[in-house]
Amino acid sequence: MDKNELSLKYMKEKNYEMAAKLLTEAIEENKHDPVPYVNFGNLLFLLAEYDRAVNFYERAIELDNQTASAFYGKGNVLYQKGRFIEAKDDFERALRLGLKDSDTHFMLGMCLIQLDQPLLALPYLQRAVELKEDDVEALFQYGLCLAQLEYYEDAAKYFQKVIQLNSKHADAYYNLGVVYYQFYNDDEKALHYFEQALSIQEDHLLAGYGKKMIEKMKKDN
Repeated sequence: MDKNELSLKYMKEKNYEMAAKLLTEAIEENKHDPVPYVNFGNLLFLLAEYDRAVNFYERAIELDNQTASAFYGKGNVLYQKGRFIEAKDDFERALRLGLKDSDTHFMLGMCLIQLDQPLLALPYLQRAVELKEDDVEALFQYGLCLAQLEYYEDAAKYFQKVIQLNSKHADAYYNLGVVYYQFYNDDEKALHYFEQALSIQEDHLLAGYGKKMIEKMKKDN
């Protein structure tokens, strides 16, 4: 196991000091290899040292502008900083360079969601869940995107998948309630899902509002 690989092991173990030591040595031993720069950027990203992380990603790109993982890493930093257009460009570049995994598709889709372009986001989120069928966050965000585009029946299926994987996902229950209220006109099921969300998260304001609204309508009728 070389120093780059060993540093990844230490990062997973949250031994960041040892990871930094190994990556510093790897850079000193081969200043023209972009890989340790990318890995050091990833380490700094984990530590929320975003500006320093960008410097390492950009150095990797200077050494080899075909380093897809460097564009992906920089995109993550820019997304965290709210610079969604620039982040989108970096994720697109990573995809073009062959980094076509679930995470890259997901992050590109999320950039487009943040830019209020759900229709453009949809195929990227769809591909993300195709590549990683048990990714709860990707499934949930894909469901939200479908619901935003008024594909309510499909959205409900994905919210159900989220619950199957994580029975404590209050937001999935809440959004199922919204679907059953708005699309199926089924107040009873909507109320059930709002109550499920509240049983998991007592202070879920939207679920609480939905529950009160339905109960008031039932009382008035």
